[in-house]
Amino acid sequence: MDLIERTVPVVALRGSVVFPKVEAILTFGRPKSKTAVNASFNGDRLLAIFTQKDARVADPYQEDMYQVGTLATIQQLMPTENEYHVLVRGVSRIKLSEILSQEPFLVCKVSEVSEVAGNTEAEEALSKHLTQLFEKAVRLGKPVDVQTVMRLLSAKIEPSELADQIAYLLDIKASQKQELLQETSLEVRLKRVTDVLTHEVGVLELEKTISTKTQKRFEEQMRKAMLRERQKTIAQELKGLGEEEPDDEVAELRKKIKLAKMPKEVNEKAEKELERLFQMPPHNPENAYIRNYLDWLVEMPWSKTSTSAISIKSAAKILDQDHYALKKVKERILEYLAVMELKSKSKSKSKMEDGEEGVVSGKGNDHPTILCFVGPPGVGKTSIGRSIARALGRKFVRVSLGGVRDEAEVRGHRRTYVGALPGRIIQGVRNAGTNNPVFMLDEIDKLGNDFRGDPSSALLEALDPEQNREFSDHYLEVPFNLSGVMFICTGNVLDTIPPALRDRMEIIHFPGYTEEDKYHIAHEYLWPKQLEINGLKGDMEMNHAAMSEIISRYTREAGVRSLERNLATVCRKLARQIAEGVKVSKKIAKEDIQKFLGPAQFTSLLADTEDDIGIATGMAVTSAGGEIIFIETALMPGKGRLTLTGQLGDVMKESARAAFSYARSHWRELGLREDFARGIDVHIHVPEGAVPKDGPSAGVAMGTSLVSALTGTKTKKDVGMTGEITLRGRVLEVGGVREKVIAAHRAGIKTVVLPEANKKDMEEVPEKVKEDIRFVFTSHLDQVLEIAFCNPLKRPKISVPQATAFA
Repeated sequence: MDLIERTVPVVALRGSVVFPKVEAILTFGRPKSKTAVNASFNGDRLLAIFTQKDARVADPYQEDMYQVGTLATIQQLMPTENEYHVLVRGVSRIKLSEILSQEPFLVCKVSEVSEVAGNTEAEEALSKHLTQLFEKAVRLGKPVDVQTVMRLLSAKIEPSELADQIAYLLDIKASQKQELLQETSLEVRLKRVTDVLTHEVGVLELEKTISTKTQKRFEEQMRKAMLRERQKTIAQELKGLGEEEPDDEVAELRKKIKLAKMPKEVNEKAEKELERLFQMPPHNPENAYIRNYLDWLVEMPWSKTSTSAISIKSAAKILDQDHYALKKVKERILEYLAVMELKSKSKSKSKMEDGEEGVVSGKGNDHPTILCFVGPPGVGKTSIGRSIARALGRKFVRVSLGGVRDEAEVRGHRRTYVGALPGRIIQGVRNAGTNNPVFMLDEIDKLGNDFRGDPSSALLEALDPEQNREFSDHYLEVPFNLSGVMFICTGNVLDTIPPALRDRMEIIHFPGYTEEDKYHIAHEYLWPKQLEINGLKGDMEMNHAAMSEIISRYTREAGVRSLERNLATVCRKLARQIAEGVKVSKKIAKEDIQKFLGPAQFTSLLADTEDDIGIATGMAVTSAGGEIIFIETALMPGKGRLTLTGQLGDVMKESARAAFSYARSHWRELGLREDFARGIDVHIHVPEGAVPKDGPSAGVAMGTSLVSALTGTKTKKDVGMTGEITLRGRVLEVGGVREKVIAAHRAGIKTVVLPEANKKDMEEVPEKVKEDIRFVFTSHLDQVLEIAFCNPLKRPKISVPQATAFA
């Protein structure tokens, strides 16, 4: 029930609530608030205090304040330069009825709010419980001034005052305190205050527990530090008397250092770092760095060597088991292993003659050279490295260098950096666990360089047999002997490998596979492998015609990766049909291939379908193997200009200009008019313009295409050619003959024209290709034209053909 109404000055509080019977010190800085306080202090000292709903409102009105507040009396006023500090004491709860004035300060009509009567016994019980709870909170460290504690813990305080006093001291938001102020039922208010205080007591108990544990842990650490220092002192005294140090972590590391059998200078470095660790306080940040460094040192295989009995016959058998074809490559690898075996036996013999004990059979540290396998993707470069390791009985480590641009990836980081680690070479040797693994540096042609250094230069030391006996890693800071490691590098092209690095390696070229090679590989290796991977029984067969269909019509590559993916697709289709309960034939025929793989991706022959004027078939080598390319020439009215398109490189453009100059200078022999070039423009184009092309080997094909267009003579569709051309028409030697010839065979070319100087390269051409293709060796462009043209050239002068595109 509402009681007496009063007209009093009003102030709005931000972020705080004043309760009845509670003394509080308030600070006012807003002009209206200071004026209201001053007016009240000079009058009856009564002041209505209401809490703002939003503290950001600078000039609050009735709707910006809670409607229930506290009527208070001003006990003391202390003005300062910009603020008033006021000590107030709450009198009673009031309700805002009406605002009578806004200027110069708020004046309102308020009415007192009485409490709702409740159960006296319940209120008394709640009061006692609340008093005990408050006492517990104070004991746990709740910040309360002594006078307030004494007053609240006395037995004379009323339950209403107890509830309001404790509500004011609770560590809760202003909005929650306002809810307690607005609660008129004493019993309910006591319950709510008890609930909040119970939560606070729980938090205080948890804080005290944490504090106690922290203090205990700190005391334990201090005790351990003190005992550790005493232990060090005792250990030093014992060491001076010749006694062993106590069995602890340092002793364990010292034991590992002895077992690692490090070289003398490395052992001295490890002992020095161990002594630093022993003297260092346990909480020193460098403690972990030194410990990590010592772990790397003791885990390196300084003296652990794989004893590998080198057997040439066994190695040859393993290479043949794992890889089909690659005869030249296997021969070179066996030669390499034979040299290793002889050097090992020679070293063993010299030891025995000197009366030394030594283990023979494959522990020689001197490798003849570093091997580098170069060839198109999917021809078995990486897998043959695994076979070499198996043949030698050594561990195999593979590190991919593709995209590596930081020198620290190879030589490691300095120990001063956070998170520093050794380089990939040292990491690989440690992972192998021996100091003579077969170490494959994959994709060495894809190394990059930037402001962080040049990784290829960092590899120079590791790949030089004369220097890698003392390979220095920035992290280890001690030399490691890599002379026992058999390094094998792989790459797709040689152009991007720096000359200094290339000079340290022996290049072994991996050619592409013929269709016959691919059939044997698919039949003997890939098909059984995919059957096992896809959970199919091994008695499921694919006949020769079906396998050949996939090879010729669904793949066009030097390696066998795409072929393996297509075989995997067939296996997955079969697996799904079997899982769905469909009856599947155990023999896959050619007719089934389109059902599994869809329409054919390539025609069986890539060569042109008919003889034509102004077109010639050239042969090229890319990182993916050999390919055939078409050179097209078109004539049009003009002023003798030569246009070249197809994203050609500088060398290829020069070849085209040389062919054009040859035609102009040999106009009589070609049956052309002397001034034939004055009235025409020549456009030479190489299709697939999105693919960059370069090199001199297309010169002969460009000359043939140009002469065909100028003379109006058709070229044979099944003749492919390669060779560099000079201004005098001479045909010079080119490289990549095997890859080019295999690509021509794959495309259905029947005659291949090669430079005379490339006769020696025919040894590398597979016998199957030699049987299917006619090879003609030439030394001059005139000989090429006789073979490539459908009809011989008419030597007398002929009229220049009309300006028409012959492409």
